[in-house]
Amino acid sequence: MTELRVVEGDITALPVDAVVNAANSGLLGGGGVDGAIHRAGGPEILAACRQLRASSLPDGLPAGQAVATTAGRLPARWVIHTVGPVYSRSQDRSAVLRSAYTASLAVADELGATSVAFPLISAGAYGWPLEDAVSQALTAIRNAPTTVDEVTLVAFSPAVAEEIQRQLR
Repeated sequence: MTELRVVEGDITALPVDAVVNAANSGLLGGGGVDGAIHRAGGPEILAACRQLRASSLPDGLPAGQAVATTAGRLPARWVIHTVGPVYSRSQDRSAVLRSAYTASLAVADELGATSVAFPLISAGAYGWPLEDAVSQALTAIRNAPTTVDEVTLVAFSPAVAEEIQRQLR
């Protein structure tokens, strides 16, 4: 059984096997968590992402899928990049959001990672409502067939940490 925990803070500082990056499909850096991971991890991560774009992902990474690279200078061993969907009021994209979590855990299993840190995918610039973003994350992680021992949800604010804690109870 995977242990779920929540911390408030900087995902780039956690000493875990793999850090999940809420990336955009281009994989070449961006804002929010993506930019923070690229800045803290250094140019090795961008170089690995460029290699993926030049080889197996010429059109970018589709939403709901995941791929791993080096973690560069981060205390983690790997960065697992995943793309969450942009929130839509008119179209239910929750299965794609859950897939971003389960695909990331499947990549973690392939790598042999036992500890993984996730941001709250799609809850920032992609506009997913907080309460539902947490619900989708917890549902996906709890139902994923994974060998990962510990999943840490990293909250970027006290309000996010409180919502995750509330739903974990």
